[in-house]
Amino acid sequence: MEINGEVVSDIYDYADMDLSEATRKALAHKGYTRATAIQGGAIPFFLQWRDVVAKAPTGTGKTYAFGIPMVEHVDPESDQIQGLILAPTRELALQIRDELRDLCAFRDGVRVVCLYGGQPIDKQITQLKHNPQIVVATPGRLMDHMKRRTVRLDGVQTVVLDEADRMLDMGFIQDVTRILDQIPHRRNLGLFSATISREVMDISWVYQRDPAEITVRPVEDNRPDIQQYQVELAGREQKLDTLLALLQAGGYERAIAFCNTKNMADRLAGLLQMRGVTCQAIHGDIQQRLREQTLKRFREGKLQVLAATDVAARGLDIDDVDAVFNYDVPDEQEAYVHRIGRTGRAKKHGVAYTLVATVTESVKMRDIARNTRMDIRLLKYDQDGCLTLVDSAPGGEHPA
Repeated sequence: MEINGEVVSDIYDYADMDLSEATRKALAHKGYTRATAIQGGAIPFFLQWRDVVAKAPTGTGKTYAFGIPMVEHVDPESDQIQGLILAPTRELALQIRDELRDLCAFRDGVRVVCLYGGQPIDKQITQLKHNPQIVVATPGRLMDHMKRRTVRLDGVQTVVLDEADRMLDMGFIQDVTRILDQIPHRRNLGLFSATISREVMDISWVYQRDPAEITVRPVEDNRPDIQQYQVELAGREQKLDTLLALLQAGGYERAIAFCNTKNMADRLAGLLQMRGVTCQAIHGDIQQRLREQTLKRFREGKLQVLAATDVAARGLDIDDVDAVFNYDVPDEQEAYVHRIGRTGRAKKHGVAYTLVATVTESVKMRDIARNTRMDIRLLKYDQDGCLTLVDSAPGGEHPA
């Protein structure tokens, strides 16, 4: 890990941090004793009210990196909103809310509310009337509340933009800047993301003061334990049978199959259902209530496969996904990284398969392997119809 350009230790224990007894109990209740690198790097700066720009791979514990100090700073006796977290998707916002509530399990009087589109706004107005100290929100829905004057941000001290690059890529930059402009007494701002884009740095230059810059590189212990395979096929007609064969051979109880389009996600879900696999699709055209029901069933183990578009690649807190399948090769390298990041979380082993059936898909994967420098092993069907590991990975740069 690097802090302000200097390489520092990645090993931190919560016991060595200046944390309250309530936070220590909450962490112990979750079974956590050692902080991740991004937590060890960011928490001390947040506790000192410093601005932070943090870059770390998906699944490395960014939520607790800003959540722990935010909870530590909250005054439970106050009726004002003191902490604000903006997230690009409702799924990520709900995940953050749940994790913060876990952190507050041994704190009386600390209330956390989540504001997001797709839920009746009247219900959220009722929750806001209970005077929460922390609000987690998507930018668009928070702007709706601000226009209705159902939320006041003049008491906010800490603001965090989680998945900042994704949020700005989705076109929320005007909403984000308007929100920041309405927080006159902000003491610190945190920008957290897996990648730091030019737009993120623009926000930093305008709204931060001498920020601590923390970079956790995807190497060694910080790199998720994900075995990656590229499966070369003769044509798209082989994809379904190959997916089914890999599911059975691996004994995977919980897997996500990513598709590039909503139509393909729906089709794949239907095809898997016809083959006796419990599966449902999740994408942007599905109503929020149904999406939440689907995710609940998946977390509970009632669905073996989730057929998803990239709306699910970021922001879903599902720690025990056994395998990820790229049924379609993603169009962008960043999408590949975030897709496979759904497995191998919380220090668990994961596996990712990318099904390649056309020259175009093969070219995409060659570029992904070259640019990410990941060890992607190659599988092919032999003449007996068995999947066999080939000696070299795509592009010939990384040995198997």
